[in-house]
Amino acid sequence: MNRLRLLRRLALLLFICPLPALAAKDTYYAVGAAQVDITPDYAIWLNGYAARQNESEGVDQRIYAQALAIGRGKNNLALLLTVDNVGVPAAVREEVAARLARKAGLRSERFVLCSTHAHTAPMLSNAIPNIFGRDLPPAEQERINRYTRELINKLEQAALAALKARQPATLAWGQTRAGFAANRRTAGGPVDHDVPVLVARDKSGRIRALLASYACHCTTLGHTPNRICGDWAGYAREYLERDHPGAVVLVAIGCGADANPQPRVGLELAQQHGRTLVDAINPLLQQPLKPLHQKLSCQARAIALPFDTLPSRAEWMTRAQSNNQYIAYHAKKNLARLDRGEPLPTQLPYLVQTWNFGRELGMVFLTGEVVVDYSLRLKRECDPSRLWVIAYANDVPCYIPSKRIWHEGGYEGGYAMIYFDRPTRLAEGTEELIISTTHELLPREFDAAR
Repeated sequence: MNRLRLLRRLALLLFICPLPALAAKDTYYAVGAAQVDITPDYAIWLNGYAARQNESEGVDQRIYAQALAIGRGKNNLALLLTVDNVGVPAAVREEVAARLARKAGLRSERFVLCSTHAHTAPMLSNAIPNIFGRDLPPAEQERINRYTRELINKLEQAALAALKARQPATLAWGQTRAGFAANRRTAGGPVDHDVPVLVARDKSGRIRALLASYACHCTTLGHTPNRICGDWAGYAREYLERDHPGAVVLVAIGCGADANPQPRVGLELAQQHGRTLVDAINPLLQQPLKPLHQKLSCQARAIALPFDTLPSRAEWMTRAQSNNQYIAYHAKKNLARLDRGEPLPTQLPYLVQTWNFGRELGMVFLTGEVVVDYSLRLKRECDPSRLWVIAYANDVPCYIPSKRIWHEGGYEGGYAMIYFDRPTRLAEGTEELIISTTHELLPREFDAAR
């Protein structure tokens, strides 16, 4: 009787305090990664600073492109490319996507191309084309065109190598924080310090690939010296690869268009910020991360962002007489278009992409130089514990201001459009259009209100 009573008590305890569940069997994805050196062996204009006066003067750090491939079969493949560059134009993305479609059956909506936004990397054809406020000499422009062609070939090379290298691997992700980004418009203004990290490990537990992002400009170095370098993102990658031999490390940039690294300027500070990011990531890798088990789904939608009211011909003619070389150059180019009978664009093509591993992780890829308000808003409106927002994806058309910054004006609010050769600023409803599209592409389960 006593024994029976004891057994009943034990059963009750087990019901109230169940034993820990057995660990679920690891889910293995087919994962491959590859990296190629994209450092030119010739002088070339570097993009990102209007103050530069000549082509590059050497190399402080070699620059790279990385590829991460996930999935099996033509219908389940997904591929992410990261590249050390201020921004890769849509034409480059489209050419690489077309080649991968022909050679690997990769669908366009399952391909993402992200830049590190390093301001110490080569100029590409039609990327921020008015940055210098003048036409470059033909020989110098041809070197830019040559490098663009070479980069396309190397991006294809990296992508195909990653696809070929796919092996069984687990995927897990987690999030840490860094603190060297500062709002460059307003002291103490909003920033996004989250550092999400995705890790692929082989069956032995060795890290095969690692993707991390942080929302901050790669402008630690400034425009002098005029030398090729990956800035803090390049050094973070270099140090992580040193700490984890054999791993391919990809670094992307979040919504940091209005955030600069602090302190700056100088090579040692770029190295310092890179080390700061690594010192945040390495302890995270020693902790249990959130394992991914569910199927990766990919969505993409091309939308059109309306421009604000276009300037009249009279306004263009007035601007063409400006003492500001950049305003005048921009106006003269648009007057030439009007003289040729070319209509100025009234809309900006814009691509929104999402990847989601079922309900476990949602990744958002936004085109252009996106300000911090976008990631902060999405993290309020979606579950922030399983959301990752990356910017500088697929094109570098211009700054993407929020409603707040649109009303504030300034560089990110509209003035910078002259450098990107856009006819005027974007219309006021830009933020709502991008955010609503993102919500439509993400599964409903990510909505924090549900």
